[in-house]
Amino acid sequence: MDELLGRKVPHSAPAEQAVIGSMLIDSKCIPEVLEKLKPDEFYIQLNRDIYETIYHMFSYSMVIDPVTVLGQMKVRGVYTDTCEEYVAELMRITPTAANVMEYAAIVRDRALLRRLGEAADEINTMVYEGNGEAEAMLEAAERKIYALRQGRNIGGLMPMASVVQNVFDDMNEAASSGNAIPGLPTGFPDLDRTILGLNDSELILVAGRPGMGKTSIALNMALHVGLMLHKTVAIFSLEMSREQLATRLLSRASLVPLQNLLTGQLSEQQWRSVTDAAQSLSMTEILIDDNPTLTVSEMNAQCRRVANLGLVVIDYLQLMQSAGSGHSWSNESRTQAVSDISRMLKIMAKELNVPVITASQLSRANESRQDKRPMLSDLRESGSIEQDADVVIGLYRDGYYNKEVENPNLAEAIVLKNRKGQTGTVELNWLGEYTSFSSLERRHEDD
Repeated sequence: MDELLGRKVPHSAPAEQAVIGSMLIDSKCIPEVLEKLKPDEFYIQLNRDIYETIYHMFSYSMVIDPVTVLGQMKVRGVYTDTCEEYVAELMRITPTAANVMEYAAIVRDRALLRRLGEAADEINTMVYEGNGEAEAMLEAAERKIYALRQGRNIGGLMPMASVVQNVFDDMNEAASSGNAIPGLPTGFPDLDRTILGLNDSELILVAGRPGMGKTSIALNMALHVGLMLHKTVAIFSLEMSREQLATRLLSRASLVPLQNLLTGQLSEQQWRSVTDAAQSLSMTEILIDDNPTLTVSEMNAQCRRVANLGLVVIDYLQLMQSAGSGHSWSNESRTQAVSDISRMLKIMAKELNVPVITASQLSRANESRQDKRPMLSDLRESGSIEQDADVVIGLYRDGYYNKEVENPNLAEAIVLKNRKGQTGTVELNWLGEYTSFSSLERRHEDD
């Protein structure tokens, strides 16, 4: 299309040739180059075929030199009569591999320009065909540009060989990291062992009746990710103000009862603890928006502009609005709206490639049962929430219903759904004075 319109497609044939030539004359540079460039960033098909072959050979720890590469090209069905002469020419025009990363940067830059041009053409087509409202088109345009900024393509068919390679890359990264779980730790080791942490692109639902601690456990996780892992956390609070959330975080971080913070009745030691906690919290990248009328699209747009984003927390799902909606709902339309919102949240998690935690209200159905522990069917206005969520955690405290129980502070995080494997119950300790939770093994230390 570009050639027909007389436009020159951004690419650099010399840079592409120099990258491949460098890899053939000095195999020591291959790991660094493969980390920088993907095969589809090469514009010239023959260069892409050779690079893809080297990529494949390196994955299987094969010896890489001009002879073995040509042999593998035959095996892979991309060899032509001109390949041998072309590879010899690449070796001749590349005297040294010293500047290979500069050449790789040029190839990547030209690939980004091509993708930017393709995205612009798609946006133009969408606008001039006039299919949809302006707001929806703006959202689609932002999504395309964000994907480019993240170095990813939206959609498109990908061969299984590339998908398997991505899986192996993830496995190698997990093995080399030395972490026991692939995702971000929640701050609750027993829970991490069950759900394997908070993983990228996952929608994690924390469900419970009012007063069970949905907001509290979500804030615990946010605090751990922001304070201990130094990741940026975006919190969208549709129920509480920024100051109310910050007060809860201060109480947990300082281990000073929330009641004391609200009344200002603090001892000298408590003032010191709160001051230290405030300094620690101020150094984190925990961002809070308390606009109660936010839609998923608006949250997504804000998150796209956040650097080093590690986690998104939303409190809570049933308070959210779908785009353009008001507050007047019939039960049927509200169920559909909540289903639409949960689907959009899952899409947002995939696009941002971070875990998204959202609190969700349970219906009163459990109140009529003898065993009041939550079930998936208790999700209020559930619609497709349980289908969209990757992990569903139901919160339960026997002490909430029965003050005479042996341990009124014993809480249960019941993993009702887990796409990565097992479900089950994880026991936690409820710290009511801090409106917070802790692992059972840490309760004495925290108290």
